[in-house]
Amino acid sequence: MTFQADLLFGRTALITGGGTGICRGIALALAAHGCDVAIMSRSAEHLAPTADEIRATGRRAVAVPADVRDPAAVEAAVTRTVEELGGLDILVNGAAGNFLCLAEQLSPNGFGAVVDIDLKGTFHCSKAVLPHLKKNGGVVLNISATLHYLGTPAQLHVAAAKAGVDALTRVLAVEWGPYGIRVNGIAPGPIADTEGVRRLLDDAAKQRAEKTTPLQRLGLIKDVSDAALFLCSKAASYITGVTLVVDGGLWLTSSRHAFAAPPEAP
Repeated sequence: MTFQADLLFGRTALITGGGTGICRGIALALAAHGCDVAIMSRSAEHLAPTADEIRATGRRAVAVPADVRDPAAVEAAVTRTVEELGGLDILVNGAAGNFLCLAEQLSPNGFGAVVDIDLKGTFHCSKAVLPHLKKNGGVVLNISATLHYLGTPAQLHVAAAKAGVDALTRVLAVEWGPYGIRVNGIAPGPIADTEGVRRLLDDAAKQRAEKTTPLQRLGLIKDVSDAALFLCSKAASYITGVTLVVDGGLWLTSSRHAFAAPPEAP
């Protein structure tokens, strides 16, 4: 997809999880199309290289170490973003946690950790940016998943959290629409050039996924960042409350397939 180089000129985004993976790709894509970008992550080591890449596009960048599970830290990160970049127009909620574990082996702490990052973190960040987005309208974009569409084995914790994120997307779209704030989501399928797929899917699982996908390939980070550009731009000005599935049609054909062999129960 081809976009204008100034598609987001004059706008400012805060992207959680923006130092690596899909959200790094979104950060660089938004910057390449005129947006100043703040990136946030628990790990400061991942932020500096990506911030340098953003600056190389000619845009301003801020690297903000903060944990989305901590509302006070999130508030401070938002304040710093606004102070250094002059405002805030776009929030991308991408911070996430994941690991393979069957439900019968899943500890309360393991379940809670993923819900705290994926779902509660999305709430904390969305709530923190609201006063700023209310000034001139804006966009919240939540990174979801397709796991809860399928009953994916060994992914109960993530599926539950992402189902909550989808619900949050719809409710906030209704509540915040009168402020001129659009709230949407993206649900990626397996994205080949991410650490998550490299870690969670072996070669056989990747091949099964490719064969089952109607478009006959796994996704790429660019596929997701192109969708993010669209949803964050004025081209999507009448779209809100939608979670856009970006998976080559895999979720439509995969109800009988498990791509990652679940761990064996003891």
